[in-house]
Amino acid sequence: MKRAAIYSCVPQMQDHWPIKKALTLSDVDITHPFLTLSRQQVENHIVLHMTIEQQEHLRVQGQVDFNARDDDTSEMYVMKLKWRGSYYNLIGKWGRVVRGKGLDVGQEIKIRWENGCLHFSVPQQQIVAVPPIRMVAAPVVQDHWPIKKILTLSDVDTNHPFLPLPRRLVEDHILVHWTTQQQEQLRKEEHVNVNARDYDTGEGYIMKFKWRGNYYNLIGKWGAIIRQKGLGVGKEIRLRWANECLFFSVPQERYVATASAIDSWPIKKALTLSDVDTNHPFLTLPGKAVEDHILFYWSQQAREQLRNEHQMNINARDDDTGDTYLMKLRWRGSYYNLIGKWGKIIRGKKLQVGMEIRLHWDNGCLFLSVPQL
Repeated sequence: MKRAAIYSCVPQMQDHWPIKKALTLSDVDITHPFLTLSRQQVENHIVLHMTIEQQEHLRVQGQVDFNARDDDTSEMYVMKLKWRGSYYNLIGKWGRVVRGKGLDVGQEIKIRWENGCLHFSVPQQQIVAVPPIRMVAAPVVQDHWPIKKILTLSDVDTNHPFLPLPRRLVEDHILVHWTTQQQEQLRKEEHVNVNARDYDTGEGYIMKFKWRGNYYNLIGKWGAIIRQKGLGVGKEIRLRWANECLFFSVPQERYVATASAIDSWPIKKALTLSDVDTNHPFLTLPGKAVEDHILFYWSQQAREQLRNEHQMNINARDDDTGDTYLMKLRWRGSYYNLIGKWGKIIRGKKLQVGMEIRLHWDNGCLFLSVPQL
């Protein structure tokens, strides 16, 4: 990976759009107008180019105003970027943009930051009218499962049973087959009941889809399914929609755990604005990465303690300096925070946005490294 591209502000050509996104159901909802953008893309391609004052305002207030330009029409707007933790929302005049451009699910929006202004475009050639047949569930091949997920610690917690699924997958492979009335109900009430069937056993359930912004939760009988199927971390669940029903399957042979070599770094992350904030020091790590490459090596008792108390003290070692720390891993649902001495590490290593941190678990200790460029 060429890290220089992250630290250098390269002049952008007019046709260069580093952020591209296919609009989802929530993006074009004019009753609650906001455009959701991934945190890493925003911080690498927008926040990085803002002034120090704008970055500080965003860090302290959690939001910042700026000028935005529709490159297709040359119209200007005053919009707002709002930090939501694991993602950002673009708000302000977004509802007006949705209505004015007639935006719909599946259209591609392109975004870049240039000369102190957010530029966006929805090229007309990208706008493809979705034929009515897309709203009808086509016959599904028996072995076709468009949604697959490796279960994490939070997925199999029977105390708070829910299965989070990425918004894009749900909207592309489930909601697209719903009627307009069902989609409207989900949009307004933020949840809707669905029929579900265990493909492995034939058992049927009444379950519920709950919209949670950038993902959906499958709730209802999920706790019963966890217990009945003996679901655990690392198993793979597959889902598809067919004949007005959500089918799911957990093939037993898919329970595979891969060990990591001691000299490998299975977790790598480009540091974001929130990761290097010494006022509120914490390092955010994806839930799947932590559960696959850290919790996998813990004892059952340690995992249970983390699940019940939502945090756990751990030993950590800076592989670059040999310094050791007593830190804390905190479970936040779909992600984890590494806290404790993180602020001291930020200052001591002079960490900045865009630097890459690497982590691995070995012999009861979390090792971390930030290679100097």
